[in-house]
Amino acid sequence: MSLIAIGMNLLLAGLLVAAMAVGLRLNRRLKALRDSHEGFEAAVRELNVAAARAEQGLADLRAATDEATDMLADRIEKGRALAGRLEKLVAAAPPPAPAAEQPMANESAERRLGALLAAARAVRNRTEEPVERAAPAAEPLVGRPPLPGRRIASPDEDLFEDAPVALERRAGARW
Repeated sequence: MSLIAIGMNLLLAGLLVAAMAVGLRLNRRLKALRDSHEGFEAAVRELNVAAARAEQGLADLRAATDEATDMLADRIEKGRALAGRLEKLVAAAPPPAPAAEQPMANESAERRLGALLAAARAVRNRTEEPVERAAPAAEPLVGRPPLPGRRIASPDEDLFEDAPVALERRAGARW
């Protein structure tokens, strides 16, 4: 064999060893790619399951919201009907009698309570004679003006016209 043939065989052997090294590295990378591809497939499957659960949850939430909306609308209608009936009853009620003409239902109990209070005050003040207590005038329940700072809402007003209430997060509060 000649020197050129031996050189060519050595060059060919070196190239084969280099090709084998490149092939082994490429095989390792392909194996890592296959493993990551399998992991990616598992992640996609889990994501599909989570998406299906989320869709089911949204459908359940939508159904619950529709049910709550229907129930609230029914309650609002019933409330407006009852408010209308109450308004008619109040309008049809006779005007209240003046306080002087109204008989006291528990007049005897009222007198006894007044006498007991007067006796207790007499003992506390160390006086001998009981003080007679005047009976309070009965206040009519219907037809009186509203308390200061309050307004009377009509049944035709929308229940949700006011601005939404802003909730504040306070330190130590659980939400």
